[in-house]
Amino acid sequence: MTIVTVEHIKLARAGAVIKAKLRNIRDGSMFEHSFRSGDKFKVVRIEKTEASYLYSEGDFLHFMDSSTYEQVAVNRPQVEDVLPFLKEGNPVALLRYEDSVIGVELPITVELEVAETEPGVRGDTVSGVTKAARLETGASVQVPLFVSQGDRIRVDTRSGAYMERV
Repeated sequence: MTIVTVEHIKLARAGAVIKAKLRNIRDGSMFEHSFRSGDKFKVVRIEKTEASYLYSEGDFLHFMDSSTYEQVAVNRPQVEDVLPFLKEGNPVALLRYEDSVIGVELPITVELEVAETEPGVRGDTVSGVTKAARLETGASVQVPLFVSQGDRIRVDTRSGAYMERV
């Protein structure tokens, strides 16, 4: 299981409860579970290997392991959360558990080209004003007014937020 979201709930008389939204690493299904403060868990070893994204074919995405040059196919539901920022040729980390690939981890930042955005309004100088931009991968992010179509920007893959123009 991987944790998608976590919420800490402190009740007045009872102990604290952690409500978590979890994703099954084998099939990609999501569910919610509550944990009490005394719950214990087995530690699991997840191995990371360097790879690059090759192409998508149907419900599978194909990656090439950088050390063995082996091509690995991963089910789309297992990598659903990284798809908005995944571009062919990008370096990634394949997450393995017991010799099977269970997911993909992107670098903290990626550089992508702005495919479509409205032009900034001249004279609108209020700080913090943003506009929507669609990236080459299809992801939508909020960018400052000075960013235009064709610009390359750096995006934080953890939050999906604009960082800077490159």
